[in-house]
Amino acid sequence: MTGPSPSDSPPSMLEREIRSQSRWLLTDIDGSGQATRSAYRRLSRPDVTHIIVAARGSSDNAARYAQYLWGRALRWSTHMAAPSLYSTQTPPRLSGAAVVGISQSGQSPDIVGVLAAARDQARPTVAITNDPTSPLAEIADVVVDLAVGPELSLAATKTFTASLRAVVAIASVAGSRELRAGLDRLPELFDQTVSMALETTRPLVELTNLDDPAGNLLTVVGRGTGHATAAEAALKIREIARLRAEAYSAPDLLHGPVAANGAGSAVLIIASPGQPLPYWSDLADRLIADGVRVTAIVSGPQSRLTAHLLHELPDDLPAWLFDFVAVPFGQVAALRLGLAKGLDVDRPRGLTKVTLTT
Repeated sequence: MTGPSPSDSPPSMLEREIRSQSRWLLTDIDGSGQATRSAYRRLSRPDVTHIIVAARGSSDNAARYAQYLWGRALRWSTHMAAPSLYSTQTPPRLSGAAVVGISQSGQSPDIVGVLAAARDQARPTVAITNDPTSPLAEIADVVVDLAVGPELSLAATKTFTASLRAVVAIASVAGSRELRAGLDRLPELFDQTVSMALETTRPLVELTNLDDPAGNLLTVVGRGTGHATAAEAALKIREIARLRAEAYSAPDLLHGPVAANGAGSAVLIIASPGQPLPYWSDLADRLIADGVRVTAIVSGPQSRLTAHLLHELPDDLPAWLFDFVAVPFGQVAALRLGLAKGLDVDRPRGLTKVTLTT
């Protein structure tokens, strides 16, 4: 294994920003809540039959979280946009749609283009962004400003979690006590999870085959809002540690990709309480029988799940909140694995803070 151990290195900017997230979650992103209320009103208009969300990168994973949360909590039919379709002269018809753009910088032309098409077709639009002066913000009817300040490390951390919080805050306008209570608990829970992840993820380095280019496959598995958490974890690990990390929902993994998970590979399971213990334990047992090194993030009742490494979260969390506060495990795993390989975790190769895709 190459590079210094994490304990030999001074804290990176990435680690400092991971630690700072609970502080930003304590900050009232939307002030009086006017923007989230306005966003909710736009998205729940009587003439809106479905929501289309446009995003890229980590914001795309926040969009996936919205797809499941809004679908479950509000029964909003929420779909992912195909931004390349909107770069043509005849974008899809958006009859009945409201369109949401999620972008940390608000500058990607293809995401702006989706909202521009919605504006041209007189459909309601919402922007969730960390730059209220960006092109995306300028074209939207309502702007939910994340207001978490600049990220100094290239990999997105606090802007991703702030985007998730904005998604939950919009849904909470409908009056769900569960969502509002969860938002109140979120900063403390998140702080505890960050501390736990920093203390307990070191063994993950040993469970991941860093020295075998043919066998260093790491798969992250979740379901529902946990699929968004899994996708973000895989993205962070791939960006920062340059590992072959990929994410699947549990059913999609079993529909073929599981064939690549054999001896020498590792799987991280986001064992959300949205599924019963046997669902996750059967998956873990199958993988372990094939020689896979399994790490799992579990809630209290699921701590009986067999795995090489378990991280246990409180057992009273609804699935959406469990999957939210599980996010730091993926961030810290990327940090640990990147440092173990001797990489610059603050400036991953090929990554820029603003990516202008068309």
